[in-house]
Amino acid sequence: MRQGRVRRRLGVGAMLAVLALAGISARAGYEAEIRQWRADHEAALRADDGWLTVAGLFWLKPGLTRVGADPSNDIVLPAGSGPARLGVFDFRDGAVRFQAEPGTHVTSDGRAVEEIAMTGGARPAAIQVSHLTMFVIVRGERTGIRMRDTDSEMRRAFTGERWYPIDPAWRVTARFVPYAEPKIVEVPNILGDTVKMTGPGYVEFTVKGQTLRLEPVLESPDAKELFFIVGDRTNGRETYDAGRFLYTDLPHAGTVVVDFNKLENPPCAFTPFATCPLPPPQNKLPIQVAAGELNDGQR
Repeated sequence: MRQGRVRRRLGVGAMLAVLALAGISARAGYEAEIRQWRADHEAALRADDGWLTVAGLFWLKPGLTRVGADPSNDIVLPAGSGPARLGVFDFRDGAVRFQAEPGTHVTSDGRAVEEIAMTGGARPAAIQVSHLTMFVIVRGERTGIRMRDTDSEMRRAFTGERWYPIDPAWRVTARFVPYAEPKIVEVPNILGDTVKMTGPGYVEFTVKGQTLRLEPVLESPDAKELFFIVGDRTNGRETYDAGRFLYTDLPHAGTVVVDFNKLENPPCAFTPFATCPLPPPQNKLPIQVAAGELNDGQR
């Protein structure tokens, strides 16, 4: 009988050891997943079309807007990036056209252009000169020209982001509660506007002993993910003061996996030329979410 009890104890011990090893392996796999996600996030920031290249935003007034490297222009290009007079943007009745200065070399999709409609069509046009790209954005009643610079100082100086330690406790499975009909969610932005977005429902979850809820929105009618604009009590201290963003898969079987280790800073943390949405009141959590991307005091 004593040998039987010893064998049973050894069996239980072996089983516990296997479970412990499985837990260690699962955590290591999860941490590797988050590290890869963070590396991909930083690579996207560094990309030619990433936020670190956004180097200008110029709101248009009706009529002609001159652009070039000479300081007398309405839009002044970075020194050495283009001719003194590149051309003009003509903004009328909500439409924007670009007219190049004679003798300048301006391209769009790799083709030289003298004049081009920058709005309308299936895909709005962009123009390129040297390492600059310019295109139209519309925010509410504002129409502007956004400029990307693949040789921007922000991009050249970027050495990576700072993050909280990875903590699996901040990965939660939330209950998704759909609205009977998608509703309009009013989301403020840094321009002082209120943007109306579609809210499909809300999520409810328990984390660090508290039951909380967040309301996601859809960035487009055919969105393949939920978009959460989140505030918490770390904002303005360890994290970016205007809140952070979080993307998740769409609901599956009535649940959504909400992983706060993937909280990311909004574009406004990287460039003053972004027009970020801000957390609506219902998404300002009454706790410190010590997970995800930290604020970089150097910016």
